[in-house]
Amino acid sequence: MKTFEELESVVRSYSRGWPTVFTQSKGYKLWDIDGKEYIDFFAGAGTLNYGHNNEAMQEIVIDYIRQNGVIHSLDMATKPRKEFLERFNEVILKPRNLDYKVMFPGPTGTNAVESALKIARKITGRQTIISFTNAFHGMTIGSLAITGNAMKRRGAGIPLDNSVFMPFDEYVDGQSSIDYLERFIQDQGSGIDLPAAIILETVQGEGGINAASLEWIKQIEKLCNRWGILLIVDDIQAGCGRTGTFFSFEKAGINPDIVCLSKSIGGFGLPMAITLIKSQFDQWSPGEHNGTFRGNNLAFLCATEALKYWEDDAFSKEISKKSNFLRSSINAIINKYPQLQATRRGRGFMQGIAIGIPELAGKICAQAFENGLIIETSGPDDEVVKFLAPLVIDKEGLEKGFEILDMSIKEVLDRQK
Repeated sequence: MKTFEELESVVRSYSRGWPTVFTQSKGYKLWDIDGKEYIDFFAGAGTLNYGHNNEAMQEIVIDYIRQNGVIHSLDMATKPRKEFLERFNEVILKPRNLDYKVMFPGPTGTNAVESALKIARKITGRQTIISFTNAFHGMTIGSLAITGNAMKRRGAGIPLDNSVFMPFDEYVDGQSSIDYLERFIQDQGSGIDLPAAIILETVQGEGGINAASLEWIKQIEKLCNRWGILLIVDDIQAGCGRTGTFFSFEKAGINPDIVCLSKSIGGFGLPMAITLIKSQFDQWSPGEHNGTFRGNNLAFLCATEALKYWEDDAFSKEISKKSNFLRSSINAIINKYPQLQATRRGRGFMQGIAIGIPELAGKICAQAFENGLIIETSGPDDEVVKFLAPLVIDKEGLEKGFEILDMSIKEVLDRQK
C-alpha cells in the first residue's frame, strides 16, 4: 500500500478500511495481489447488483470494442443509446405505466440529483428544496445542500443554502413527521417558503439503512400533490432491484415527478446516470444541463443487457427469497449476541444491523475484512453494518458471508472482555 500512501491524496477512504491491492473479481468474489479470496457484501456501494464481470456484459463490451464501436459521443445519437432508450421504455416504463423522458446528465449519481434540482426549480420558479434527516444525495454543492451528514457538509467550505431538512419517517419515536412537515408548509409564520420539490430516498443507504414505511411514502406524495410541490425520488442506491422491485417506490404505488438513477443502472460498474422526468416537466433548453461524459456507450450496452433480468418477475422473486434469508440471518445474529444491543434495519436486499455500541460496527467490519469478507458501515456515527451483496449472489455465498461475519463478531467481542 506504500504507493497509495505516498502518491495518492489523503482523501481516499475505502483503501484505508480494506488495505490490500485487489487484482481480480467475479460474481460476488474479489481476489487480492496475494491470491486471498474475499466475499463481497459491498458490491461497489450498490453499483454491482449484477455481480463483478457479468459474463454476458463482458462479452458484449469486448465485442463492441473489437468492432471499433463509438465509445465517447456526448449526446450524439448512437446505436447503443437508441437500443437502451427503446428497451428501457419497453421493459421498465411501459409495464409500470410510467410516462418519463429519459435524461442523461453526467455519469454519476450526484449529476442526476443536480439535474433534478435544477429542473424542479425551473418548473416551479421556486428555490427551496426539502430533504430529510440523515439523507445522502451526493458530494457536489447542490447535492450537499440537501445531504444531512455534518462531516460531508463541512467539506463544501461555503454556506449550503436553499434547502430545509425535515424529520424522516420515525426520526422521532411517537411523532408524525408528516403532520410536522405539513404544518411547516402551511404555516405562514414557519419561515419556510413553499418549496420547489421534496427529495427522498425510500431507504436511506449512507444515512443508516433507514427504511420509510410505504404509508409514509404515500403521504409524502399526497402532500406534494396538495401543495403543487414536485416529488423527487433518489433511487440511486435503492433502485435497480435493491429492494426487490426495479424501483424502490413501486410497492408504495406512487408516481414521482422525477427519479434519479445511477450506480447499478449501468449494469457492469461503468459510469452512468439517468434522470427520469415526467413528460410535462421536460422543459429544458438544449444543452441547459450537460456533461462531457453523458454518452458512455459501453455503459449503454451493459445497461441494455441488464434489462433482461427484468423482462419478467422471476428475478424479483429470487431477490425476495434472498431478502428473507438476509432478514432471518440478521435476526439470528442479533439474538445470538445481545451484547451488541442491535436492531435490524432496511427493506428487501438492502438491510443492516444497527449496533447499540457504535464503535463496534467499524471493528466488526475491519475484522470481517481480515477474515475474507468485504462489508462496510453506514449511518451518522458509522454504527450500522450494511449489507449490499450483489443481487446475483447464491445461497452458498450468503451462508459463507454470514459465517465469516459471525466469526468476526465473536472475535471482536472476545477482545472487549
